[in-house]
Amino acid sequence: MSQVDQSVAIRLRGLTRSFGDVRAVNAVDLDVIDGEFLTLLGPSGSGKTTVLRMIAGFERPDAGTIELGGVDVTSVPPNGRDVNTVFQDYALFPHMSVRKNVEYGLRVKKVPAAERTKRATDALEAVRLGAYGDRAPSQLSGGQRQRVALARALVNRPKVLLLDEPLGALDLKLREQMQVELKEIQREVGITFVFVTHDQDEALTMSDRIAVFNEGNIAQLGTPADVYEHPATAFVAGFVGTSNLLEAAAAEAVLGRPGTWSVRPEKIRVLAVDAQVPDGQHAVRGTVREVVYVGMSTRFVVDLAVGGSLMAVQQNSDLAEDLGHLRGQDVTLTWDVRHEYRVND
Repeated sequence: MSQVDQSVAIRLRGLTRSFGDVRAVNAVDLDVIDGEFLTLLGPSGSGKTTVLRMIAGFERPDAGTIELGGVDVTSVPPNGRDVNTVFQDYALFPHMSVRKNVEYGLRVKKVPAAERTKRATDALEAVRLGAYGDRAPSQLSGGQRQRVALARALVNRPKVLLLDEPLGALDLKLREQMQVELKEIQREVGITFVFVTHDQDEALTMSDRIAVFNEGNIAQLGTPADVYEHPATAFVAGFVGTSNLLEAAAAEAVLGRPGTWSVRPEKIRVLAVDAQVPDGQHAVRGTVREVVYVGMSTRFVVDLAVGGSLMAVQQNSDLAEDLGHLRGQDVTLTWDVRHEYRVND
């Protein structure tokens, strides 16, 4: 279904926020589709968290509008917006059971006890913690506590769930596990998720679409594959994953055309210096400066004969051998012309 056929959960128009002389968010326009998992990705200071806080109502924009479900909520306080926010700090009450933590917001709203219990139980089931309701938060792992915080947000049945780097405090292995679980939960509950992170792998793993922020602007908006395979700017190419940029004289020498071009390292093959180059491939000679074994793959840094350098990545799909002997050797690098993509400077 095309985007025009889908309803818009959040619409931002001309959203602007400054702090002193710093323009944190610069006239941002963005439509978040109902039921999608959208990630706001960018480095520190790029404006992504400020946008999330304005959607939540924690910050007031200097200019622009915020609509939720077609209703202008720009001037509406946080408690009047049909959104909930999950932070990196779980903020669970240590003296309450898991179930009581999840029920807390409903109790404040004076929801009857029987309904509170049912909704809390349903929310815990949704995050796969149905058997943990009577435990104390201290008896849970970090990932389980994060899921309790998620259940506490889901129990209010918001139209939109805002997540501000919620996995940042977890160790790598648990964070990777939670990335998969969080996406599965979002798909099952069907609520619109807006997720903030500076972690590119996290964004690529979970998102339906990614909005890449840089200096208060959206540098690119698209699916993970679009953003990774077809970066719109040199910033996106360098920030989302690792990319080689061929520009100026190197682009002219290697590609025979001007401009700035992105080639991902995993698209490049390292061949013998006298290897025959297949049709439809670009090729360039160079000398291997460094070989780095990183488990699943091996990285090669190759200084080009025409100037500059490229990184290539080779998957260690077979029994890995020590390729350190290639250091200092002349090689030919090749890649399919379809894998070079022109980017804006």
